[in-house]
Amino acid sequence: MSAEPQPQSPWQTATITRIEKRTPRVTSFWFQPSRPFTHLAGQHVDVRLTAPDGYQARRSYSIASAPEAGAGIELAIERLDDGEVSPFFHDVAEIGDEIELRGPLGGHFIWEASDGGPILLVGGGSGVVPLMAMVRHRALQKSAAPIALVFSARVWDEVIFRDELIGLDDRRDGFDLALTLTREQPRRASDYSRRVDARMMMQAMERLPKAPRLAFVCGPNAFVSAAAEALIEAGVPAGFIRTERYGV
Repeated sequence: MSAEPQPQSPWQTATITRIEKRTPRVTSFWFQPSRPFTHLAGQHVDVRLTAPDGYQARRSYSIASAPEAGAGIELAIERLDDGEVSPFFHDVAEIGDEIELRGPLGGHFIWEASDGGPILLVGGGSGVVPLMAMVRHRALQKSAAPIALVFSARVWDEVIFRDELIGLDDRRDGFDLALTLTREQPRRASDYSRRVDARMMMQAMERLPKAPRLAFVCGPNAFVSAAAEALIEAGVPAGFIRTERYGV
């Protein structure tokens, strides 16, 4: 990769400038940092909340916006009922509120258009967020690098960024989208209705002009393990697979 990891940034305040519901459980929040920074597609930030009694809760969130999107950043936050941070954003946070964050962080799970392709992306649930930054980066750079995205969600209404992704897929400019719904039948002829497996990964690679130079996998621990195993079974060398995990 051509990008070098950036040193860890100090904590700073950031103001919520926009809020948009994505799915029943995922909402995007746009933040304007007090000290704007540039990031790479795939990086994340740490968010810190401090209670009146001084108790602090922290959570890492991938950046959904492309580096070209401007000084602000978009975080797509999934509501976790037992979480310490996400309920605040979904139930309390309003435009104009300030939170603390630091970043950008991460130097392994990143892609730049100058790195080229083909690239295979595999996301489960909100694990699509850093992959979305890569897809948006490619589009804004008008890159010809071939990218295939396999995105697994339980049902159609839980496909984060659904309309935007389908719109990018419809361009037929080298970006190819395959959705797989684990609890519903597919809505499009090119989609699936099962969990990711080696056959699905092989078919995803067939949508690319040649074997992927890298594969990025992000999602819950169990999903990432299954997807990485499916990629290896489909013939992708383990050294070509980059993973990012969260949760259980």
